[in-house]
Amino acid sequence: MYEVEVKVRADHDAVRDRLVDLDATGTRRVRQVDTYYDAPHRDFAETDEALRIRRETVADGANDGGGGAETKVTYKGPLVEAESKTREEFETAVADGDAAEGILGGLGFSPAATVEKDREFFEFDGYTVTLDDVAGVGEFVEVEREAAESEIEPAREGAYAVLRDLGLDPDDQIRTSYLGLLLRSQDMPNDTPE
Repeated sequence: MYEVEVKVRADHDAVRDRLVDLDATGTRRVRQVDTYYDAPHRDFAETDEALRIRRETVADGANDGGGGAETKVTYKGPLVEAESKTREEFETAVADGDAAEGILGGLGFSPAATVEKDREFFEFDGYTVTLDDVAGVGEFVEVEREAAESEIEPAREGAYAVLRDLGLDPDDQIRTSYLGLLLRSQDMPNDTPE
């Protein structure tokens, strides 16, 4: 499966009001701390890949049944098209985030940077709409869904339609990752993928 995603900068208050008008379903609020890793055997910036450990906690004191916290390991492959941030993605929950960090470190992977964000999720018209407040970078709206390779183009066009429904312009799309935006904002050399 591929993650088909479009992302734009946007004021959350206006978008949230529009989501209410469209009867979108708010699903959850979370805080995510993503640690990205450099590989010892290849340059992820050159191959356009990413490996991260995400620690997620449920916002507002809510409990998701799992103690309100979860850790996942994610691998993101290279972007597969120029019109969106579509890429193959593999993700799995891990029982012990510290152990996962130890495994990666033991294999020679080293932490490259950390991205912190507060996220509010909505479901609308078969897509997940996420309002992201990224520390040091700003406010964004992401529209995404998973699709088989043969469904990438229709899924992207549907995401564009959702952006337009929210009063946003798909032509304002940003294909750079939050990690890439953060590194640019800090004037750090970007040796990790966009």
